[in-house]
Amino acid sequence: MAVEAEKDIADLLGRVRGGDQPALAELFAKHRDKLRRMVQLRLDPRLTGRVSPSDVLQEAYIDALKRIDHYFEKPDQPFFGWLRLVVGQRLADVHREHLAQKRDIGQEVSIDRGATAADSACLAACLLGNGSSPSHAAARTESFARLEQALAAMDPLDREVLALRHFEELSNTETASLLGVQPAAASKRYVRALARLKQILETIPGFTG
Repeated sequence: MAVEAEKDIADLLGRVRGGDQPALAELFAKHRDKLRRMVQLRLDPRLTGRVSPSDVLQEAYIDALKRIDHYFEKPDQPFFGWLRLVVGQRLADVHREHLAQKRDIGQEVSIDRGATAADSACLAACLLGNGSSPSHAAARTESFARLEQALAAMDPLDREVLALRHFEELSNTETASLLGVQPAAASKRYVRALARLKQILETIPGFTG
């Protein structure tokens, strides 16, 4: 199945190289679910209601159309990795546009080849969710602060591996490729990061997962 999928993507890339624009749309659609999970995780929580993942993906697709020739300058790179970079750059632009004076990009570790790193606030928001009732708002605020602080203390690369594997649901091979490490190293870091996450969650009162 994986071999067939790779062949399908290769065929579509061949069509794109020949100027077939709908083929790029088809390629983008094949990766849309993964890209959406990426944006949902990494979009700053303060932009909720102002910017949607669909907005980011729509703009990123336009970016991909404009830059596809750049991909073919280095066609040996995984297409998903390149596409993810385009989306990551668009996400970074969104953050700069809406949070220019509030988000310190310089304090983020840009591990993922230019994409916005999964910071502790984004991970904490994802873990806590948005379903708390008003009566639980104060407790949730306290839990968020403690969780964010604990996640911020994690090794940045471990935090990124956790984001890619656990939240974005990428395979170990995809994660290793994106981070430029060997699969064995990525797997080891993921196990370590999961163990650390479990320890962190155990310190948050009332956390039910």
